[in-house]
Amino acid sequence: MIVKPAWVRPLAWIAAALALGVIVFGAFVRLSNAGLSCPDWPTCYGQITWPTHHAAITAADAAFPQRPVAVHLAWREQVHRFIAGTLGVLVLLLALGAVWRQRAPRYAVIVAALAAAVGVWLYMGGERTYSSALAGIAIALPLLAAWRLRRAVPWKVLTVALGLIIFQAMLGMWTVTLLLKPAIVTSHLLGGLATFALLAYAALRLSGAGTRDAPARRLLPWVALGVLLLVMQIALGGWTSTNYAALACGTSFPECAGSWWPALNFHQGFVLWRDIGVNYEGGVLDEAARAAIQMAHRIGAVVVFVYGLWLAWRAARAGLKPQGIVLALLLCAQVLLGIGNVVLGLPLAVATAHNAGAALLLFTLIWLLAATQRPSTQREF
Repeated sequence: MIVKPAWVRPLAWIAAALALGVIVFGAFVRLSNAGLSCPDWPTCYGQITWPTHHAAITAADAAFPQRPVAVHLAWREQVHRFIAGTLGVLVLLLALGAVWRQRAPRYAVIVAALAAAVGVWLYMGGERTYSSALAGIAIALPLLAAWRLRRAVPWKVLTVALGLIIFQAMLGMWTVTLLLKPAIVTSHLLGGLATFALLAYAALRLSGAGTRDAPARRLLPWVALGVLLLVMQIALGGWTSTNYAALACGTSFPECAGSWWPALNFHQGFVLWRDIGVNYEGGVLDEAARAAIQMAHRIGAVVVFVYGLWLAWRAARAGLKPQGIVLALLLCAQVLLGIGNVVLGLPLAVATAHNAGAALLLFTLIWLLAATQRPSTQREF
């Protein structure tokens, strides 16, 4: 029997909470148009922090004439990177805790961490090809370690989370170098939520979440479907935000631009991969394409809201009343925040809260997912 380290469970909860913080602060950065406020990566105008003094700002403006320093924005982007880097260290510690007693997985995780560190160093030196190759190795090795790991699923999940967060770092870099390309920024959002979901699931299962009650366990496939629908809706929300389509219908609701079904261009609105080298800050789509994205997000919200309320009712009837109540309340709050974004003209506080609400909804469904599974035995750990 493999005994779990006592520090892993509290650290998993701390990492999950920090991942939530990264998501919310990242939304604040994106929604305040600070995503390109540091034109290089992982430094900011060549500095570990960001330029603040007159001489440093003058030098940075000369080095990056296409992106003059805006101190009130640059600190947001770089602080977000610091918080994400701290999360990366925590996830590495959790992965090491998961694999330490097995030689091959342990070596795989250590080599992955070293490859990631050397890859960043090479990237900063301009060696993009070698850096990308090492990043690929760093992402693949934790997945291989999880496959080889002879432990229960939560430990495998913690190991997979390391590979995912290294991939997240790559997406963060591409967000800057590809000038806020919608497909990359949306993927970065989804990757952050996936990291949060994995950490939360592992923390819940390591804390003993699960049930032997048959009616609750029969709810598992319906919860999994709920997770899928929510992820699809979050992806639509990310696509709406990264294409600057949140106000494509103006401030009218439930109508769109004064009409129940205005001119919409779904084909252009959902072209996933567009030209490289284009600066997507502010968006490049016409009004019909943006309105199509906004309407798709509204339709998705109705589907998730109705299904989520039904699932909350089923959960309460199956003996999972706390999860059901929280799910129903969060769904109502999220709909109100979404409507508020439109009618109030996308205020930063409401838009950021809407992103936080999506993450909390995801946590609630992960909580419900863990609660509808058979509890792990001590032998499995």
